Amino acid sequence: MNIEEDIKKLIDENDICLFMKGTPEAPQCGFSMTVSNILKHLGTNFKGVDVLTSNELRQGIKDFSDWPTIPQLYIKGDFIGGCDIIKEMFDKGELKKLLQEKSLI
Repeated sequence: MNIEEDIKKLIDENDICLFMKGTPEAPQCGFSMTVSNILKHLGTNFKGVDVLTSNELRQGIKDFSDWPTIPQLYIKGDFIGGCDIIKEMFDKGELKKLLQEKSLI
């Protein structure tokens, strides 16, 4: 398998998939911690994927989404965005609504 196939498999197999620096239990950057904490606050089950385990994965997810930064959140296969977008959606109640519509909370 190549990295793009690995990434697609992770996204397909997990309703909520967060590509982040570190893990949900031990984030390695503030932006990753923010998004992880928002998801925890909303009571979701999500898969945290540590991009620091592999340079290929870290670059691969950026190429896959055509988005330059980490973290990256996928919900039901759709790329939602990075930290600023997730924070804004959370503040406006849009993220909770989206998760409810997809029966994830």
